[in-house]
Amino acid sequence: MPSSIFLVGARASGKTTIGRALAEVLNYTFVDTDLFMQENSHLSVSEVVDREGWEGFRRRESAALHAVTAPETVIATGGGMVLSAANREYMRANGTVFYLCVPAAVMAARLEADPNNAQRPTLTGRSIVDEVNEVLAAREALYLETAHHVLDAVAPVDEVLNQALELLDFKAV
Repeated sequence: MPSSIFLVGARASGKTTIGRALAEVLNYTFVDTDLFMQENSHLSVSEVVDREGWEGFRRRESAALHAVTAPETVIATGGGMVLSAANREYMRANGTVFYLCVPAAVMAARLEADPNNAQRPTLTGRSIVDEVNEVLAAREALYLETAHHVLDAVAPVDEVLNQALELLDFKAV
């Protein structure tokens, strides 16, 4: 069993939902890096971006990744965590990385249903559909490069969870 489990993928790919479920089954701690940063800075993602720009946010994001990595922890990373080569290498070296793969159209529908703009600020200022298509096109190769395993995260939560558990060779007691 790996020391840490990292979940990577774009916004609305299910990292927090799957991460919580996986941590519960494994009896691991669950941490969402965006929520960790928000709780420690007392600022929302959009407030950090407004004050420090995306570069400042990315610095905080990398620091959060290092701060939360620990044995028996499932870590849901921010969608842009993979933009840093150092973060990609760090995750691969310190645990098992799952890419939650979801088509852009599905993510756009999820974001339209629950935009949560303070937690998920626009990256491009474009429509949700255009933005998701653009961001996924730019990042998918990085998600694939980082991941040890790719999960079909369009499936129901229990199926995605079972995919992950099987890949971890988890045997229920």
